[in-house]
Amino acid sequence: MELTKGLNKAARGLLEWSIKAQAEASEISLDTLRSFESGRTKRLSRENEAAAIQCFEGNGLVFLPENGGGAGVRYASPKGEAND
Repeated sequence: MELTKGLNKAARGLLEWSIKAQAEASEISLDTLRSFESGRTKRLSRENEAAAIQCFEGNGLVFLPENGGGAGVRYASPKGEAND
């Protein structure tokens, strides 16, 4: 899965994180994240992309693959509940 700037912003929004909070939580430099979200950098490095995804998932989010309607992000279902 490719983490796009839109998915990154959406994930931050769900967690109510500033870009600075994401930088601290994921250990990705603030400049790198700002460059990515502004479009100056088209993609994060593999290492930074993995760190961002792992950080978001570790804080209760799950990324949804593109299935004809576009990729997305949402909160993970609590244990024992079916995914809708």
